[in-house]
Amino acid sequence: MKNHNLFLTPNYRYRLPESNLKKLILSLIVLLSFVHVAAQNNINISGTVVDDQGEAVIGASVVAQKSKNGTITDVEGNFKLSVRSNDVLTISFIGYITQTVPVSGKNNIVVTLKENSMLLDEVVVTGFGLAQKKASVTGAISSVGAQELAHAKSVTATGALVGKLPGVNFRQDNGRPGAAPNIQIRNMGTPLIIIDGVQKDSGNLNNLDFNDIESVSVLKDASAAIYGMQAANGVVVITTKRGQKNQKLKVNVNGYYGWQLPSNYPKPASAEDYLAAIIQTETINGTPRTVTKEEYQKWVDKVDEDHTSFDWYKYIWVSAPQSYVNANVSGGTEKVRYYLSLGHIDQEGNIRGFKGFNRTNMQSNIDIDITNRFKVGVAINGRIETTDNPGLPGDDYNLPIYGAYNNLPTKKPYANNNPKYPAISAPWAQDSFGWMNYEHAGSYKDQWKVIQINGTAEYEILKGLKARGLFSYWLANRRQSNREYSYKFYEYDKESDVYNVVETGTARYTERSMEMKEELTSNIQLSYENTFALHHVNAVVGFEAKKGTYPRMYALGNPPANGIPYIDKTSLSNFTDGIGNPQTRMGYIGRLNYDYANKYIIELSGRYDGSYRYKRGKRWGFFPSASIGYRVTEEKFWQDVDFLKDNITNLKIRASYGVLGEELGTALSHIVGYNYNSGGAVIDGGLVTGSTVTGLATDNITWGKSKILNIGIDLGFLDNRLNASFDYFNRDQTGLLASRYDVQIPEEVGFSLPQENLNSNYARGFDASVNWRDRIGDVNYTVGGNVTYSRWYVGDRYKPRFSSEWQKFRYQAGNIKGRYTDVEFSLVSDGQFQSWEEIANHPVDQDHQGNITLKPGDAKYKDMNGDGLINDADWRPIGYRKGGTPWVNFAFNLALDWKGIDFRADFVGATAYTYVQQGFLRYFDPNKNLSQYLWDNSTRLVDIWDADSGFNIGKYPLALRTRNNSDCTHWPSDFWYTNMTYLKMRNMEIGYTLPQKWTSKVGISRCRFYVSGQNLFALKNIDIDIDPEITAENGMAYPNMKVVNFGFSVDF
Repeated sequence: MKNHNLFLTPNYRYRLPESNLKKLILSLIVLLSFVHVAAQNNINISGTVVDDQGEAVIGASVVAQKSKNGTITDVEGNFKLSVRSNDVLTISFIGYITQTVPVSGKNNIVVTLKENSMLLDEVVVTGFGLAQKKASVTGAISSVGAQELAHAKSVTATGALVGKLPGVNFRQDNGRPGAAPNIQIRNMGTPLIIIDGVQKDSGNLNNLDFNDIESVSVLKDASAAIYGMQAANGVVVITTKRGQKNQKLKVNVNGYYGWQLPSNYPKPASAEDYLAAIIQTETINGTPRTVTKEEYQKWVDKVDEDHTSFDWYKYIWVSAPQSYVNANVSGGTEKVRYYLSLGHIDQEGNIRGFKGFNRTNMQSNIDIDITNRFKVGVAINGRIETTDNPGLPGDDYNLPIYGAYNNLPTKKPYANNNPKYPAISAPWAQDSFGWMNYEHAGSYKDQWKVIQINGTAEYEILKGLKARGLFSYWLANRRQSNREYSYKFYEYDKESDVYNVVETGTARYTERSMEMKEELTSNIQLSYENTFALHHVNAVVGFEAKKGTYPRMYALGNPPANGIPYIDKTSLSNFTDGIGNPQTRMGYIGRLNYDYANKYIIELSGRYDGSYRYKRGKRWGFFPSASIGYRVTEEKFWQDVDFLKDNITNLKIRASYGVLGEELGTALSHIVGYNYNSGGAVIDGGLVTGSTVTGLATDNITWGKSKILNIGIDLGFLDNRLNASFDYFNRDQTGLLASRYDVQIPEEVGFSLPQENLNSNYARGFDASVNWRDRIGDVNYTVGGNVTYSRWYVGDRYKPRFSSEWQKFRYQAGNIKGRYTDVEFSLVSDGQFQSWEEIANHPVDQDHQGNITLKPGDAKYKDMNGDGLINDADWRPIGYRKGGTPWVNFAFNLALDWKGIDFRADFVGATAYTYVQQGFLRYFDPNKNLSQYLWDNSTRLVDIWDADSGFNIGKYPLALRTRNNSDCTHWPSDFWYTNMTYLKMRNMEIGYTLPQKWTSKVGISRCRFYVSGQNLFALKNIDIDIDPEITAENGMAYPNMKVVNFGFSVDF
């Protein structure tokens, strides 16, 4: 660059005469005066924003504090801006510490942003106008942001949260298309869902597009009290994405395509093993042969196609694609911010011939500053979701789920392998899989169309004093259409080349269901926030009301032919017109937050709630809460000790206590009602519709209450690279419903006493998390984990009664104060019988028949009371809860980034719950196949044709067709119960972001490709091929599939 300042050019030396010195000084004074005047004018500056590794920071916000001009950095981290020469720039970007830089007349500025490892400035949204910095939070609140959610490629938003939130438990008990994990906070029950300030149900959360979520905060303790009557189980607060001020237009397109791979399903036995099990049963029992040696050998040798085992598992369960695409646009000016998004997901079913699930989401958030003091916003979101399956009796999935066992491996699905002619392949013809498709069974479609409109307004009355209003309208329309055909089964006659009908199902059904849900929500608040020296105050009072109606109509017809889709008055067999079922709730809220010097923090809140369910006088309840926090590390004595200041950078102690209301019981139970169209009588030759009384009315029912205590500590070490938190909680649940038993009413009345608020339970537990974030060279990495323990205990019971001390011991769960609510009782096993001789000499009568039904390999039970008989008196507590969420849940997370390559892995696990081995995994059902696992691990004859050949004692008893669940070897015992522990790979993703110097040439600011997987493997303490999350003890649930996706994300 040419230098015009000769005084700074080193190649020249000047000597000023003394006579000219005064002139020079005067000139400089004039020049400085000019500069001072010019400082009031704008200058054009340019600059670059980089991270501490010298990499460009794309999209960083650069705002001039005096001129209020702003911009964002481009793909190379550069920016240009017109500012005052004496202005100050504020540079910020998510995940980095905000910096202020004086312009000082410079034309070019380079700013280095340091990664924010402290995380204390992270904003936690708790609702009702409060978004707190994490440092000032006094409640037990877990949160996760959009960046982490983006790496979990789940069909549902709930699935994207799994393993990321301490104290929040998830369990996905089936993998049906569109299915989502069940969510509980600290095993307390279903939480309240808040989406952009509006109460919704879990279905609305599940069907959000995870790409539209900005943040998720979970209120686990009494901090949830401000949300009122439905918040006793905790609150999940969802905030969707919005545009930012002075944000340049940003366009993002992302998507993936992948495959769902069948897994985690116990495989059925092959034809030869199925026949071997039949032969063994006949040999043991001495019954006539149904399978000859010659026929059996043909199956063993697979002599032809007709003697080759048919693998029903591989035939029914197939790999299926799933795809997702989302496009969103965001940006903003000084006055208007916007975010628009459109996404679609398609998840085909893994059952052959089933279409599956698809959903289209739309999200639109627009915010406008009408004036500096008046702001408005409009949010519109909607979705259309559809489930599509063949029309099968009952639950459309049950028959095919059981199909691998109901259909025998010696049979095939179609006569002569012709798909037009279903064959009988199961002992019960209707279980045959060949007809379970659209052509032969009919069709079922379930479709939701949902739209929600939120309008918001905010007016700043005085500095810090604001009035806010929210109005929401939500409309959901559901339409179900089910057509079930009559069907035929065929046999093929090779000689005549004719397909003969061998059985017919004559029932035909056409069902129509239309349901509409309509909800109106309004929320009005007055808030005040200000800082006085070291005192900071934030307060809000408000009113919230919600009204909903939920009408439904249902019709069932029996059409004369499969091709007639209509229901007319001649075919109508059932019609139900559900009333609107109106529901109304309202509440008055108040909250006060105060902190002194960001060290001593207090929050007080309360809500006065009313519900339509209860009678006047018991309709309203007041539910207060309070919390305190003490940031020890902000004290001067801490900052004065270098070792403490440098090594323990965050120490906060907090506690909370509150009373939350629970809306219990059925609506209007204080009024005597009648069930219309219940029964009837024939009068004068005609049927007169009858009605029945719903039961006795009761005045003694109102809110249940949950008193929740939480004590927690937050820790940060080494500049908060290492963070940890621990919370202990105690929940006392009172006013639970029960009926009195000591007031007698005549049996002729036909109903029992109504329920009242009589009982109580309580829970104790803790949750903890630890997280380490650091950098080694060019590698950024994060390792974290969390664990939750929660267990329920029996509280007060209305006059508990027991006929004996044994009964008191046996039925303690749920009845004795201080005992666990969910302990499993069963017999206690003592190994297995090894021989006929051991059975003959066994001194205890185990089968109540002198042990004549026992066989080598059978389970042997302990006679706990020594009476020589195995019965209920020998049952003992042997396990934890079954079916529900385990007592202990944990998760581990790993993240790595290196020169554009990133890796993420989420592991989830649980322990302290009971798995009970049932059904096909326990015994050989006479009308079905048995599991290959059971056959391979069961006791067997050395020679299946010879009863005297001896036994090879296996892990399980003999698998005999004549032994069912009532056989004594299959009685409930710890022989069949396992205290389950597992660790599961929930999500894994590896991606690569192309260098900006490549993508910027084609107008792309960021381009990333990745491959991800879900449910890739599980480590568990049982060797059965089932998913440890499912609750179906026989393994017969729609399995959670392994998923592999290939995807992309592009920013323009």
